[in-house]
Amino acid sequence: MREIACDESGYEGDRLVGGVTDVFAHAGVDLSPDAAGGCVADLRRRIRSPAQEYKANHLLRPKHRGTLLWLFGRTGPVLGHAHVHVVDKSAFAGTDLLVPALRETVRVWGDDITIVHDRQNALTPARLALVGCPVRFVASGDDARVQVADFLAGFATRVGSEARAGRPDPELAALLAPYLTPTSDPLLPVRSRSRP
Repeated sequence: MREIACDESGYEGDRLVGGVTDVFAHAGVDLSPDAAGGCVADLRRRIRSPAQEYKANHLLRPKHRGTLLWLFGRTGPVLGHAHVHVVDKSAFAGTDLLVPALRETVRVWGDDITIVHDRQNALTPARLALVGCPVRFVASGDDARVQVADFLAGFATRVGSEARAGRPDPELAALLAPYLTPTSDPLLPVRSRSRP
């Protein structure tokens, strides 16, 4: 079965209102391990941070905007191999955000997949039973595909949060649009009906 590597950004447990961010994003990537490893290696060459594991915040610094535009742009390695589900967290009061996001991953990619996900304590066996496909947990630092999913989820959370705060970035919103799932939050100005 095909493996879809996933990670999230903006998850703060049951705190859906009044948290650090008002947007939640869950990304799925179907890059091969080698292709994802190549992405991370290219990012290391471009960003040159001494960090052991790169996270979205490395990529989202203003001085690395060109690298961000390359990674998710038309000539970059990710377009056509990823999607991201973005929602306003306040609309999900009383719901676990992760299970609906994982079910959206299955809906977009099909039920003949295995999800490879960054470790997440909130995904209990009872919750995983609702997903509709097998889920295997890994440490994000051990799987470059999960790191690429982290980059996309963090990017989507930043673009959505900035747009909701009245500071939209049209260039980044256009860059994100092809990755958004059709059911991403209609209230977010970055919404698009396109998909990979």
